[in-house]
This record gives sequence, C-alpha cells and structure tokens, in this order.
Amino acid sequence: MEKVVERFIRYVKECTTSDPDSTTCPSTFSQVEFMKNLEAELRTIGLKEIEHNNYRYLTATIPANGLENCPVVGFIAHIDTSPNFKGENVNPQIIENYDGGVIKLNGGVEINPAESPELLNYTGQSIITTDGTTLLGADDKAGVAEIVTVSENLMRNDKIKHGKIRIGFTVDEEIGKSTDLFDIKKFGADFAYTIDGGGLGELEFENFNAASAKIIISGQSVHPGYAKNKMINALLIAHKIVSMLPPAQRPEHTEKYEGFFHLDSLNGNVDKAVMQLIIRDHDFEKFETRKKLLKEVVEFINLEFEKELVELDLKDSYYNMREKIEPVMYIVEIAKTAMEQAGVTPTIKAIRGGTDGARLSHEGLPCPNIFTGGHNFHSPLEFLPIPSMFKSMEVILNIVQLVGKFR
Repeated sequence: MEKVVERFIRYVKECTTSDPDSTTCPSTFSQVEFMKNLEAELRTIGLKEIEHNNYRYLTATIPANGLENCPVVGFIAHIDTSPNFKGENVNPQIIENYDGGVIKLNGGVEINPAESPELLNYTGQSIITTDGTTLLGADDKAGVAEIVTVSENLMRNDKIKHGKIRIGFTVDEEIGKSTDLFDIKKFGADFAYTIDGGGLGELEFENFNAASAKIIISGQSVHPGYAKNKMINALLIAHKIVSMLPPAQRPEHTEKYEGFFHLDSLNGNVDKAVMQLIIRDHDFEKFETRKKLLKEVVEFINLEFEKELVELDLKDSYYNMREKIEPVMYIVEIAKTAMEQAGVTPTIKAIRGGTDGARLSHEGLPCPNIFTGGHNFHSPLEFLPIPSMFKSMEVILNIVQLVGKFR
C-alpha cells in the first residue's frame, strides 16, 4: 500500500499538461514520454497483453487466476493534467498529522478550512499538497498510481482470486479528446470504472452534457481620434455577448444540478477578438436550450450591425452517461458494496464535469466513476489525503473480488 505514495509523487513530478490548441494526439510531447515510462513500468510488473497505441492509449491485462468465467472488468485513468494552471516543476510535500489549521504554502497561498471545509475531515492524517506554485496533478495521477499499485499487488499475490482484468490509461482527457480513438471492442471489458473522482467515497454515474464554443469577432479598427461612426470595437462586442447571457448562470453562482455558461478565455484587440466558452447542463433539454440561446445572441449581434461580425463554432463535447448506466445499475451496486466493505460511506452524486467514462458509456462501455481521494483539482490548493488513496485501492480490490462472484 505504501508504494502508491512513492509512485504518485514520482508521477506528478513529470509534466503532462495537455494543450487545447494543439493539433497533435497526444497534444503534448510530455505525455508521450510519460506513457513510454509507464509502459516500461507495467512490463516490469509483469502485466500481459500490453499495447501502446501510437502513444494515445496504454492498455494491459491482469490474467485470471482461477475465475475464468466471470465478467471482464476494466479500470481506467488519464495521465494528462489540466492546462488551467501550471503543471511544470511540481514540488509535492507531505503534511504529516494535519492539525486542522491553515496550510500555508509559498507565495502567500493558503489551503484554508474556512474555504475548503472538507479539509477538516482529514485531521490527524498525512496529506499531500503542492508548494503553492503549481497544481498537484491528483487529477488524475492519483488514479494512475492507484491502478498501477493494485495491478502490482494482484500480479504478485495469487491469494486474491479474480477473473481477467483490463486496465487502460488515456491522454488529453482534460481537453475532451481522450477517447476519440479508443477501441472498446479491443479493450474487451464487459464494464469498467474510471478512477478519476474526488474525495473519499465519491461514486458517480451521471455528469454534465457539455459543449464548447469558439466565437471569433471581427471589429473595425480606426484611429480613435477619428473613429466616430466608423470604429467597431471587437472587445466591446465580446463584452456585450457575455452580458446577454444570464449572469446568475455562471459557474461561481451554481451548484448541484444547476448548469452554466462559462467564459473560459478572451483574447484580442479592437480589430479582432476570440472568445472560448463552455456550456454545461445535466438535463439534455436544458442543454439544448442553452446552445440555442448562445446562437440567438450571436444572430442578434450580427443583425444589429447588419453584417456578419461574429462567427460561432459550437461543438458538443460529451453527454450525460446516466441513461447508459441505468440499464446496468448492478455495476454501481458493485462499487457501492465494495466501498461499504472497505468501511467507506458511498456518496452518490452527479459529476459537475466529465470523465472518460461519460464518452465510453455512450460508445458502449458502461463506466461509472470512483474516488481517487483528491480535492481542489486544477489549482494550487489541491490536496490529497494519503489514507484516501489506500481506501481507493481497497475499493478496487473489493470490486475485483465481487465481480469474481458473477459466474
């Protein structure tokens, strides 16, 4: 069990930030290097049927050891970290026996229980944090470390009887491209679990419907001293588009099943501006209504100026997996039972985001999501209680044994 900590710290020190503007797959060379190292590690452990598909996907098998007729279960995690915050030169530190106070990091950064009350659930435990200058990368290198450590355990300990197990690692999950070419049939699992959730006990089988929008605004630059009735300021048009979307439906004002519009980036000048937005909603009809509203806003601006100043590129990213999981709810019950056996109270809730499992479920591989133990992903406030990692691995081992009873 202790080996998972060493693995996790080693993994997060390798930069694997994905790049949404890249045209390659993987989107960054650092992910290629990480996958090569991970492949070598799996071979050292002794896993079978290891395949590294053009550096996009790394899959392997833990062979059955006496329960050959039970379903094949899979466990999946992604190796990339979010481009939303710096992921280079990660310097993790372990806070021993956390005392319940404010954790002070470099640059005045603090993990404060007043803002992160869940931190108090881990008083007395050892917690891994960043040094305050980068994200930690628990999303999802905690999942990678947990799956690899369990795999090593199973390869070296034949006392735990199980059927065939498939493991898989993906790239570019953080930019919505992780399963574009994933071969579900070749992966060969009857169902799987992504180990990509947050705090202790999280169990999720529904998520947002998601779309991304790129808006290009063409303005008209004129010397400001002579601009009357001539200048069209692309930045002000961008501001107008945002102001026409419901302000109460932004991420900072929403929770639980409430969807949102999120302005992710805005770059430009008077002559040209480029906006990146994301749209999220658990309810498909509301999701479609949100996309319709954004289209109408763009149409309104173009009508107002009587020319096509605004160009909208709107694409769906992934859909809510709930409708694909409901017909096979027994796989959620397996995970729930596995947590209870580990002394963990299951917290079943909707993901306010997405996972590889969302797209895989819609493509034919039912894939609920299980906790890794991490909190405050994509920020320098990330933290990961070590005992939660142990519990995540225990849950995986329990799932393996429960699946072995289905024969």
